[in-house]
Amino acid sequence: MLAEVVGYLRPRPGSVLVDATLGEGGHTLALLEEMGGEGCLIGLDRDAQALLRARERLRRYGCVALFHTRFARLGEVLEELDLEAVDGILFDLGVSALQLEEAERGFSFRWPARLDMRMDAGQELDAWKVVNRYEERELARIIREYGEERWAARIARGIALARKRSPIDTTDRLAEIVKGSIPAASRRTGGHPARRTFQAVRMEVNGELRDLEEALPQALQALGSGGTVVAISYHSLEDRMVKRFFAARGARCACGPEEDCTCGAREELRILTPKPLQPSLREIEENPRARSAKLRAARKR
Repeated sequence: MLAEVVGYLRPRPGSVLVDATLGEGGHTLALLEEMGGEGCLIGLDRDAQALLRARERLRRYGCVALFHTRFARLGEVLEELDLEAVDGILFDLGVSALQLEEAERGFSFRWPARLDMRMDAGQELDAWKVVNRYEERELARIIREYGEERWAARIARGIALARKRSPIDTTDRLAEIVKGSIPAASRRTGGHPARRTFQAVRMEVNGELRDLEEALPQALQALGSGGTVVAISYHSLEDRMVKRFFAARGARCACGPEEDCTCGAREELRILTPKPLQPSLREIEENPRARSAKLRAARKR
């Protein structure tokens, strides 16, 4: 949804923009080109490999500052740069193609690899620890909430029984355990039966929802008047969090005259997307992973 991102963020010469999920720098490159090299771009990513690729891709542009960090540290990064306000912030959430396609990183059930799933290879918690050390009840909660998996309790039970025999070390073994825990009739639809469980474990490993919850208020605070925040989500929980945040900060006081206000509501955002935008059929054909993407945008008053 590159055109939509550029359209809402309105890059122009002199703009100061933040790509909070830099990846390999695709969105960032388009924004810099729109600014004609006369603006600044701050990029954040917790994946050191992605940062290296982005740095090479963007090296011809002067005012680019890249940080190896979680986007939940957005406010701290801008404080380090002594920036009081920025013109736009982008969140492109979820896992990247780079992470999924590198089998050894253990994100995918499609290739055998050690259970890992860390976006930041330097962090301590990985998928192996979640799968082998979390209590069965906690595993079921994670799979049910983050994966929205109806068979979460059965899957957690299957994992708990299997790891008693030997640790679950690899992606293919976890995928087989999940598959064997789901009734055969339910395995015939909805894609690979392990998809939701792998998604849930990945979200737990990387604290994705927690980081988003922390980052959204920081983004609002960082925006100058007229600045825009754009969020692309691929998971219903992420989209719901963005939707509710925008709605809460876009609410008007219902108490009457300002002097009579007791609710404390103040309209801080103007919602630009009453309904989320979704990719075109052409984009989905070119990039099937885009099919679940939802874009929401809001502009600071």
